Amino acid sequence: MSLFITLEGPEGSGKTSAIKIVKETLENEGYQIVMTREPGGTPISEQIRNVILDKNNTAMDYRTEALLYAASRRQHLVEKVWPNVKEGKLVICDRYLDSSLAYQGFARGLGVEDILNVNMYATEGTFPDLTLLFDLPPEVGLARINANSNREVNRLDLEKISFHEKVRNGYLELAKRFPTRYVIIDASMPLEEVAKAALKAIKERL
Repeated sequence: MSLFITLEGPEGSGKTSAIKIVKETLENEGYQIVMTREPGGTPISEQIRNVILDKNNTAMDYRTEALLYAASRRQHLVEKVWPNVKEGKLVICDRYLDSSLAYQGFARGLGVEDILNVNMYATEGTFPDLTLLFDLPPEVGLARINANSNREVNRLDLEKISFHEKVRNGYLELAKRFPTRYVIIDASMPLEEVAKAALKAIKERL
């Protein structure tokens, strides 16, 4: 059975670490898993990612940012997500269109409906089958980032705490708007417990 699963959450929520455990468990059970990320996932989309997240691009207009995310997303769907879902695989994507709604729509103040419309055009209305929201207070997530010297620090990590609070609140609003595909996971739990909760949500959807 194919599924398109997306992982969302504030910076430093630990979703990438947790999903590695989930992926290994599911593969041991015989599932074909494709792990990917946004922005990025394909050569063209990764090039767009480099532009978006470059710490030197502080002059980037918010609408430019939103449009670049949508462009990267489109290419990623065409080249990677759609073909693998069609082949019956489980595609697990680290961030998707909900990130644009939370970051650009809510936190940047560009308007959720406008950002949703842009992404509906880019994705031809493709929503995930399941979205796992790794919820965490922003101060905890940012502290994790600062403590992890191996983690990539990008342009969005440099935003003020108020920005990250808006992102978190935006995600929680989206979970209310799309309750049938959202599952909220308490990302403040130990990593093993977070992974267990994520695996449970995926298996229930399967």
